[in-house]
Amino acid sequence: MTRSDLVEELAARFGQLTHRDAEFAVKAILDAMNAALVRGHRIEIRGFGSFSINHRPPRIGRNPRSGASVAVPEKRVPHFKPGKALREAVDLRTVEIESKRKT
Repeated sequence: MTRSDLVEELAARFGQLTHRDAEFAVKAILDAMNAALVRGHRIEIRGFGSFSINHRPPRIGRNPRSGASVAVPEKRVPHFKPGKALREAVDLRTVEIESKRKT
């Protein structure tokens, strides 16, 4: 699902929202999440999952073309951990799809 698909779904599900209002709502939510992660905060959405920042320490990597050693600097990267309800829903749906394919 893309951002525009999310806007379309929101506008279709809530008739009182115009397409422009739905687009503004999605942008506002994503901007708020982005700002929170940049500040190093954790975001938890019950039943869906949590977003946090993982720290990757500096390391020595290899250039695959030349084989030369390359210093890779430390990084802070976003990480998503799905909640129990989301994991179970995805697992159940996967089992249903697999059983339909076999018949």
